[in-house]
Amino acid sequence: MLEVRVLFFARSRELAGTNETTVSLEDGSSTKTLLLLLFQQYPQLEELRGNFVFSLNHEYLGTDEEQQLKAGDEVAVIPPISGG
Repeated sequence: MLEVRVLFFARSRELAGTNETTVSLEDGSSTKTLLLLLFQQYPQLEELRGNFVFSLNHEYLGTDEEQQLKAGDEVAVIPPISGG
């Protein structure tokens, strides 16, 4: 098992009802596995499906990019930011 820290920003924080959580995953899990688990744990996040980016240890990932996770990784869920 591995644990990763998940940070929620802006609208994702509102939908999840928290600014961070720790998630336990099977060894060898990927960001895709994490995303599916987050949608199960926080169904309200479905509102953002396809409309946010992940960062893994402070590096942005493409919306379809999949990365293997390691224990202690930090993943951020970052929705689009509006403003001017």
